[in-house]
Amino acid sequence: MNHHSHSTSSVDECRVIDLSRHHHENGNLTVIENFNEIPYEINRTYYLYDIPGGEERGGHSHYECREFLVAISGSFDVTIDDGQQRRTVTLNRPYKGLLITPGIWRVLSNFSSGSVCLVLSSHHYDEGDYVRDYSEFKSLTSNKKR
Repeated sequence: MNHHSHSTSSVDECRVIDLSRHHHENGNLTVIENFNEIPYEINRTYYLYDIPGGEERGGHSHYECREFLVAISGSFDVTIDDGQQRRTVTLNRPYKGLLITPGIWRVLSNFSSGSVCLVLSSHHYDEGDYVRDYSEFKSLTSNKKR
């Protein structure tokens, strides 16, 4: 990937999306489809689990990748940061997900026992799309236009 600049999105563009729940006597079903519940095509799906108490995940931003996070089991907090403002969202229902736009630093923390975080990503894995150093992230976002 050729990156000219870090994204200028803000935490205000990140949002919790309520997913539909299909209730049945024998259990519930929730569906997530490309360009329906989420505004992009899913190209990579992964999940985080067996996270030891007190550990954090994330700690990076992306130049281009969008992600949708769902606590399909248990709960965890997602702190999103656009370089100027920061917000923490608690995910604890399998029918609510957090859309994270490009250019947002994210840290996942406070994982409950047995929690599972599903991540639906707009891009295949590319190390070049990551910013993993917070001071570099702050530098890249210092001239964001609002």
